Amino acid sequence: MRIMTKNVTVTRVNVATAQREVREDIVAREAPLHVFLGAIHFVSILCSPSMQKELVVGYLLSEGLADSVNEIFNINFDKENRCFVTLRKPDIQEHVFVSKPFAQLIVSACGSVGYRSLSELLSTIELKPLPFWQVDAKIVLECVRGLNVLADTYRKSGGVHVAALYKQNGELAVSAEDVGRHNAVDKVIGLASLKGLDLNNCFLALSGRLTGNIVLKMARVGVPIVASLAAAIDSGVIVAEKAKITLIGFVRGNKMNVYSGLDRIGF
Repeated sequence: MRIMTKNVTVTRVNVATAQREVREDIVAREAPLHVFLGAIHFVSILCSPSMQKELVVGYLLSEGLADSVNEIFNINFDKENRCFVTLRKPDIQEHVFVSKPFAQLIVSACGSVGYRSLSELLSTIELKPLPFWQVDAKIVLECVRGLNVLADTYRKSGGVHVAALYKQNGELAVSAEDVGRHNAVDKVIGLASLKGLDLNNCFLALSGRLTGNIVLKMARVGVPIVASLAAAIDSGVIVAEKAKITLIGFVRGNKMNVYSGLDRIGF
């Protein structure tokens, strides 16, 4: 496993006492991962240098480039942070290049810079029906609260996001951290899929904002419930309502905001 943090020298300034102290601190690392489909560069992802295979698998699934891990024939990495992917069906690979005619850059802060409006994107995709089941509100609270325990790199550096997939009874399925919230989500999708877990029976808990691209990833892979410490923004609510996802934000203390799909929350 690659190291996700590094030590740096900082000057700690105490404004109240006007004192300065030189000390070592820990920061999160970020590195580019260049993904090739066949021999052609498709996307570069700025990410934490860990769980990179899981990240690539999760990205392919959550972006609709593959419907299952069985459609991914091979993934190879080299020493130059390059990942070479071969999809099992040639027509899928051709479709990818038609729909994505230029290489993309996925930055850790806000996702892809290859922008398409939400309305344009939603009009071009067909989302699968999601399963209906309920999770107890207390379990949601406990699972989101438990993210802090899972977030080892966050406790050290304060510079990463954490995401986790839980089962209906609150049992942890998988978790991951990354400098990008969308990367952390892709990592848990990839890890869960490689383990053969049924994503229809899991819900997502995460630390980052609930944006349209995060919610759409869940809709594509079939996760019906998404809960976060942070808030939803309008694009997240729009996608959740269209996909009939249960969307929950501000899960803190004993309260939560349910933006859509309240019928999946038990009390």
